[in-house]
Amino acid sequence: MTKTVDHYQAILDLCRALPPVPTAVVHPVKANVLDAVAEAVKEKLIVPVLVGPKARIEKAADEASVAIAGFEIVDTEHSHDAAARAVDLATSGAVGAIMKGSLHTDELLGAVVRTASGLRTERRISHAFLMSIANYPKPFIITDAAVNIEPDLAAKADIVQNAVNLWRVVFGFDRMPKVAVLAAVETVNPKMQATLDAAALCKMADRGQIADAVIDGPLAFDNAISSEAAREKGIISTVAGDADILLVPDIESGNMLAKQLVFLSGADAAGIVLGARVPIVLTSRADGPRCRLLSTALAALMAAARRKGQVK
Repeated sequence: MTKTVDHYQAILDLCRALPPVPTAVVHPVKANVLDAVAEAVKEKLIVPVLVGPKARIEKAADEASVAIAGFEIVDTEHSHDAAARAVDLATSGAVGAIMKGSLHTDELLGAVVRTASGLRTERRISHAFLMSIANYPKPFIITDAAVNIEPDLAAKADIVQNAVNLWRVVFGFDRMPKVAVLAAVETVNPKMQATLDAAALCKMADRGQIADAVIDGPLAFDNAISSEAAREKGIISTVAGDADILLVPDIESGNMLAKQLVFLSGADAAGIVLGARVPIVLTSRADGPRCRLLSTALAALMAAARRKGQVK
């Protein structure tokens, strides 16, 4: 087995002792979504509640050869209604997680973030990719590559805290993850906002405004993941070359970085939305069953941690 498989098998193994999470699957009207649902049920990760037009769900199940007779179906008229109903189920406690099906991300998250949804917390909602690649010695998180377009300092602080909470749930509460705040350069430059934000985030961590993490930045990508590159540039840092979490400046840089690692370097990636009262599995139409399964495993771990009061 490769290191990548070992990393993710270990994450799946963490879920073995957990009860399956009742999960609202929103608008599952495509065969690939129901394939992923069936695999998650097989792995005992979820108890699905299929929310969407019943006739279209049944047609997709036939196409996928997935038996859904034992699954609860909440019949809705269209995708917007499905998103709203899923949020209602999560708000009432009927489900402990939400999974995106065949609808646009903004449809689903729009329902989540509306003022009356009951799923908002004091923290900004953000996305995290948990990545594993053969030539880096450990799994790491890239955030935010899918939700926040151009986050300001306050948003970045929440994005970091969300990612830190995820990392500790998956890898343990006995040490603090190392967070690299990425920029194009390693020095603070008043003309480059990403470097100013990096400096401020480091001070916020020093003052306890961001908890349970060691933060350094600005760091260029090479210095964040290569100790040799950091040494060559004379960077003295406990984070450089050993990052657990990479905070990107904006959605464009994060999205390109994550997809480059997946499509050019063969990285495994699992995606989840954090900061709401329930975890949200947010995968792309291009994602395969493995990515969807591992993303669901992260949601199961986060849901269990919330039940235990380990994270807010």
